[in-house]
Amino acid sequence: ERARVPGPAGGAEPLPGGGTVRFARSELRIVVTVGGAVFRGWDGALPEPSYALAGAPPEPDPRAGLEPDKDGGWRVVSERLTVAVSRHGAVEIRTPGGVVLRRDLPPRWWEPVGGGPARWVQRSEIAADARLFGLGGRASGPRLRDGSYRLWNTAPRAGFGPGDGPLHITMPVQTVVADAGTHLAFHDNTWEGRVIVREGEEGAGSGHDRPGTVEVRMDGGPLRSWVLVGTPARVLSGWAQLTGAPALPPSWALGPQHVRRTGGEEDVRRTVEAHRDLGLPLSAVHVGSGPDDALPGPAGDLECFPGLPALAKDLREDGVRLVRAVDPAVPVVPEDARYGHGCAAGLFVRDGRGDEVLGTAGPRGCVFPDFTDPRVRLWWDGLYGETTAQGFSGAWLDRNEPVACTSFDGLTLPRASRHALDGHGGDHREAHNVYGLAMARAGYEALRRQRPEERPYLISRSGWAGMQRYGGAWAGDVTSGWPGLRASLSLALGLGLCGVPYSGTDVGGAADGLSAELYLRRLQLAAYLPLSRTKESGVPWAYGPAVTAPARAALAERERLGPYFVTLAQLARLTGAPYVRPLWWRHPADRALRDCEDAFLLGDALLVAPVLEPGADRRAVRLPRGRWYDTVSGRPYDGPGQVLVDAPLSRIPVLARAGAVLPVLTERSDGSGADGTGGRVGLEVWAPAAGRRGGGLVVRDTGDGWDEPEIERYTTRLAGGRVVVERATDDGAVAVDGPVRVRGQE
Repeated sequence: ERARVPGPAGGAEPLPGGGTVRFARSELRIVVTVGGAVFRGWDGALPEPSYALAGAPPEPDPRAGLEPDKDGGWRVVSERLTVAVSRHGAVEIRTPGGVVLRRDLPPRWWEPVGGGPARWVQRSEIAADARLFGLGGRASGPRLRDGSYRLWNTAPRAGFGPGDGPLHITMPVQTVVADAGTHLAFHDNTWEGRVIVREGEEGAGSGHDRPGTVEVRMDGGPLRSWVLVGTPARVLSGWAQLTGAPALPPSWALGPQHVRRTGGEEDVRRTVEAHRDLGLPLSAVHVGSGPDDALPGPAGDLECFPGLPALAKDLREDGVRLVRAVDPAVPVVPEDARYGHGCAAGLFVRDGRGDEVLGTAGPRGCVFPDFTDPRVRLWWDGLYGETTAQGFSGAWLDRNEPVACTSFDGLTLPRASRHALDGHGGDHREAHNVYGLAMARAGYEALRRQRPEERPYLISRSGWAGMQRYGGAWAGDVTSGWPGLRASLSLALGLGLCGVPYSGTDVGGAADGLSAELYLRRLQLAAYLPLSRTKESGVPWAYGPAVTAPARAALAERERLGPYFVTLAQLARLTGAPYVRPLWWRHPADRALRDCEDAFLLGDALLVAPVLEPGADRRAVRLPRGRWYDTVSGRPYDGPGQVLVDAPLSRIPVLARAGAVLPVLTERSDGSGADGTGGRVGLEVWAPAAGRRGGGLVVRDTGDGWDEPEIERYTTRLAGGRVVVERATDDGAVAVDGPVRVRGQE
């Protein structure tokens, strides 16, 4: 290998939005786009082709241009930021006031003497007080402390915990929060890599600050990156514009779901009946596992479900959908027409000699569709057509990393395997991290073609930047112990900050034998996560009435908040804001909130504080600025600061922001209660603090189709000792039409 650095600057060419700076041994292209995103590409790297971008890259900002800077450097000045390039290739991202948010040192390449991909390293400095989040789903997060984080989607052992990594979804997305501001940095490179984090340290007294460092090492591929700057909400909105709006799940997917990996039709019916008899809400049942009964397998893999269409019809009439588990591997069955067609058309992954890569799953082995080939994605449509005809309402993509794991080593592709990579070709080193993303795209597009009148439901175990365009993420089998409870929260928060708002893990974790207390605490947390799913080995009634009653209460509250989850899903599609947000979301300069990892905001209105330790009946909660109400007792608390709140086994603490307006299910006219089967949508309003105003957004459920909903804006204020709730329209404030319940008044 030969090492190379850019060398001294030799000239520049101004272009719209920026320009190209030429160095002795490299060149750097800089573009500031209309939306404020900054693209930087070394050695001729361009924004396209890219698996992350939703379409064409944003247009350059015509008001920004490259101009000479001091000491022989160059700069691009825009409305929201300044990009400064030193004469040796260091790049600084500065606020309009001149504060440095990020400084990328000159990169270094190692090029093979005999030719081939060059590996590279990019070292960056961030503020001494900065906190780093992201890199996909990380069980140890959401804050990423000092350490080395591998970028290679992996199937960890079943029962992974906070100390394990990498996991199913890794992506080179960094969200950095500091006093000076928030920014997101994305290295658009799908190769295997590693990110080494070292947090900074502020100098005591007159001592100097030591900046934090982030070092990105890639084994090949282009050195190109994007940076977005602003408030957390603006950064995630810009990320969604760049990589695609999150897919909007059908409304039923926002209710409680259940996994039935084993058994057949009668087992599913008994499970649904048990939920109904015990008053436990249920919106979907997921069935299937393994390549022998995965979607593309032979017809015999559904022999336990002889009456699938009738089963699906009966369950749908009860408000329950069927979801099918889908593995990427196709069993080798020569007499099966689908396998034969795939072989003849060259649709499976091949090795360097042109032979199909054969996995060990199934009695005769398996082969792997190359989802980076457009022909394969179109061929996949027919397979989903069969499954939708059988009555399934969606797909759960499982084991699609694909790598060896301890529980199942048949879904493995060697690094020398060849892929189409949508026309430019390459091996598995480049295709591995986007294999699950490409499979998700194939599934989403197939479901949309098969049922164009319905929004597709799809969740994937693996993916990459931009996977939110096609659905959500099932974050895998976390450990069943208490550390797994904390990991479930970390994964949801981390994925949300990488642009994947709809995610979750299973309540029961990877194994059986949870204590009643732990099971209940896990279910209570899941009731407030976007994807809320129990599993066959962990049903509430298995723990007796003492657990079933509080479990029913938690799931009923999830159903009552159904309209609020619909609103959060619509707002995520429109703005990129995750449902589950860190406490610092609205106050990123609050350092105490940046270090708080044991609670989260659900939208803008609720603060959820799960119980993460055994034996606790009270817990400390860090509050952001403002007044907050305990949603059960109505007791007010004022932030910022830390308070001690009750956390009995029957519930976890949930606090509502003063002035908030939430859409909820109210009681039906027959008084039978809001159970999700026909309750009317009303507004729950929490009294604003004296001298303060509040409000909220409400988006009504328009069904599971593609109708564009109306966004309703509400305001709250105190007038004469009473709470006034009004709807804001273009013609001014009007009275609220519908039931309103005011809470928090003394």
